[in-house]
Amino acid sequence: MTIDPTADEGLFHVDIPPPVTLADRFTMPPLSTLDRRGGDWQDRKRRWLSLGINSEVGRDAGLAFAKSGGTDPVSMKLREVSNGTSVFDPVLCELVYRWFSRVGASVLDPFSGGSVRGIVAGTLGRQYVGVDIRMEQVAANIAQAAAMRWAPETLPTWWIGDATKLDDTIPWDAEYDLVFSCPPYADLEVYSDDPRDISTWTYDEFLAGHDTAIADACAHLREDRYAAWVIGDVRDKKTGTYRGLHHATVRAFEAAGLRVLNECVMVDPVFGAAIRAGRPMVANRKITLTHQHLYVFVKGDVKRAAQWAGEL
Repeated sequence: MTIDPTADEGLFHVDIPPPVTLADRFTMPPLSTLDRRGGDWQDRKRRWLSLGINSEVGRDAGLAFAKSGGTDPVSMKLREVSNGTSVFDPVLCELVYRWFSRVGASVLDPFSGGSVRGIVAGTLGRQYVGVDIRMEQVAANIAQAAAMRWAPETLPTWWIGDATKLDDTIPWDAEYDLVFSCPPYADLEVYSDDPRDISTWTYDEFLAGHDTAIADACAHLREDRYAAWVIGDVRDKKTGTYRGLHHATVRAFEAAGLRVLNECVMVDPVFGAAIRAGRPMVANRKITLTHQHLYVFVKGDVKRAAQWAGEL
């Protein structure tokens, strides 16, 4: 306590440290709803992207939704800010790496897609290995990392390979400290015309390949470690009903010997969804999806995994 001599007699100024919030301690509040629409989240995302991350490079425009041809202000703004292809959120990457690994940890990403998970991992001192089936995507990711205005502390690595035949790409005895990925959501976005591309397969074929990729990745995960998987549900294009892809994902990890530790709902910005929501609601009462799931699984002992991850 300090005394201010200029204060009125009997009044003291007490030095009290400011309160520490959950966001101060953990970057974002560790709650099961991750609100990607919030100002703090969006500000942090802008700062990550300002480093020069362009994760959509290497993929065609309009994968997530067709470009709107409308002339209304919302449609015109959408065309200004997005090419219609989904880009992985760097803030989510940061949370997964900070919460479920430690500096120096090795990360395996069997469906690497764009560059962002690798660049964020390297910037935070994680040793990242990403696998993608498309040569042009891997080349774009490597170029992205090389062109960053902020050089990653640990340079990420990308390999051309098939997630459903992972041992054809990575050494059979390689072990990793974290499995972190976001696979294609079945055929929601079709990334290529390569018949090996899992996004081109029928749904049943996709599920079988997805299960294999999960099992193979988890076989390379060390004991007492975590796996984080981002997934969203998809509709049957014939019936319009949901398939339950996120539930199938949980079953696949459980079959691989892991257990569900956390289930988070990521609330997505609704800007693009607002354009698309009207027609399906009128036609067949389909409500437009504006959330995804982050599942965190543990392999081995929960307490030992937390001890390995270290202090937050």
